[in-house]
Amino acid sequence: MRNFILVLCIAISMLSCKTETKKTLIINTTETEQKQETPKLTLGEYGTKAGDFVDKEIQLNGLVNYVCTHSGKKLFIVSDEGDASIFSEEPFDLALKGSQITVNGIVVEERIDEGYLIQWEEDNNNGYSKGNTEKEQFENIKKIIQDYRNTMKADSVDHISNYSLKYISHAEIE
Repeated sequence: MRNFILVLCIAISMLSCKTETKKTLIINTTETEQKQETPKLTLGEYGTKAGDFVDKEIQLNGLVNYVCTHSGKKLFIVSDEGDASIFSEEPFDLALKGSQITVNGIVVEERIDEGYLIQWEEDNNNGYSKGNTEKEQFENIKKIIQDYRNTMKADSVDHISNYSLKYISHAEIE
């Protein structure tokens, strides 16, 4: 009887180990499949479909036409079809300007609604009244704010969405 219980315990242990191995293999296969499924969009598709990919990783190709010289944490890529803004926690190499790249990132949505515009208007007024903003810049911002309001009214929407890409990685295309 003792031998039977011992053999049964060993058999159960072996089966449970075998099941764990299968689970690990399934998890690894799933992770590999997810990495392979990163959608590759053209900049034209990005311009029209970005809203479908909010908080998801995508891949874009384009020519780097601008790298922020102030912080280095923002760049723009362009093609004949459109453009995209990419931001990063770390500065980009300024030498990327003029390079053709493939970039992976997470689509981020910024919603411009009336509350956003009111706050922007207050900040603009305060900056100008304190002498921190030149009159020309002050007037330009007022015009931009009014243009957003006009667009929302004409389109009968309560917000406008701006999309950008939170940087994950990139590779230069030769």
